[in-house]
Amino acid sequence: MTAPSVGPLDPVAPRYGGGSLADVLPSALAVLGVPGAVDLLGLTPRLAGVRRIAVLLVDGLGWYQIPAAARYAPTLAGLAATVGTPLTAGFPSTTPTSLVSLGAGAAPGAHGVLGFKVRVPGTDRVLSHIEWAGDPDPLTWQPVPTQYERARAAGVAVTVVSRPEYAGTGLTLAANRGGDYRGAAGVDALARHLLAALAAGAGPTLVSGYHPDLDRHGHLSGVDSAPWRLAAAEVDRLLARLVDGLPPDAALLVTADHGQLNVPSADRFDFDTDPRLRAGVRVIAGEPRVRYLHVEPGATADVLAAWSAVLGDAARVTTRSQAVAAGWFGPVPEGHLGRIGDLVVVCRDTYAVVATRSEKPMESRLVAYHGADTAAEMTIPLLVVRG
Repeated sequence: MTAPSVGPLDPVAPRYGGGSLADVLPSALAVLGVPGAVDLLGLTPRLAGVRRIAVLLVDGLGWYQIPAAARYAPTLAGLAATVGTPLTAGFPSTTPTSLVSLGAGAAPGAHGVLGFKVRVPGTDRVLSHIEWAGDPDPLTWQPVPTQYERARAAGVAVTVVSRPEYAGTGLTLAANRGGDYRGAAGVDALARHLLAALAAGAGPTLVSGYHPDLDRHGHLSGVDSAPWRLAAAEVDRLLARLVDGLPPDAALLVTADHGQLNVPSADRFDFDTDPRLRAGVRVIAGEPRVRYLHVEPGATADVLAAWSAVLGDAARVTTRSQAVAAGWFGPVPEGHLGRIGDLVVVCRDTYAVVATRSEKPMESRLVAYHGADTAAEMTIPLLVVRG
């Protein structure tokens, strides 16, 4: 495993176009011979002769969390040491944004799923992408054709394996449309369906899998907690079964959507109990590590000054135009700009901005968070295993 070149709390910029999560599927499609697909990650020499590819995304498996998991996940640790390289997530480093970046093969600005929660432009409605039932229409909200659609059009057999309850949701349609969907309720079912789909195809085959439990236990109990360690052991069992079952002409690509950081209670600011933070803010979106502030007309400068004064060195507060110009999201078309706040607040170190009254109470009680641009949150693995 390559030693991290920066500290876990140092900022990391997304490496769109040659080192990010969005580059995984275009590179896989190039290996499978899909016309026009570009191998942005240089996988082709390593995977010559491969006709079947499984891509597994383990939610919350950041590159900087692998050492903590190593004692409980020896297969994972061994793969990271021998066939692992770090990539970056897109920004913000959060699950909905990353799932769509993977599936669409595009940076967040292009696909438009620009955060965990975003304001629907022209309204005061905040859309939570993990509770998205279909309004707005996923095909218009996320307009980029997915890599699964592209692969299927080229004659590749495409299967998506994830939790049964995610079938047909807005997020699934935005990220995974184009694949035959199979529900798998746990590690054993996920491994069984992934391997079965790999073996079933007579020609080029692409299978995508998703496993959420490591992230869930990190949020609820903290990174390196006892439940998190048990979840890491389950990930290891999944990886061992997949590696052992790969057909000879197949490859397994393992990646993640983000890492996680434990956030001490003393490092939390509460939007709902501090009138200085509420003043001038019409809608707050995003999540505790990255906040989008939609402000009242003419209040941008005052809100920026207030948040900068209250948060101090705990966060960077910048305007939407500055964040877009800095390349955090990749190019952002005009129609997607309104989903980003007038101001963007990116927490540093282990700080967070919770909203104990205006959001679900559980969201402010979690132990670990993600979303910002620290190395611990942004850096994810790519493990490349041949059958």
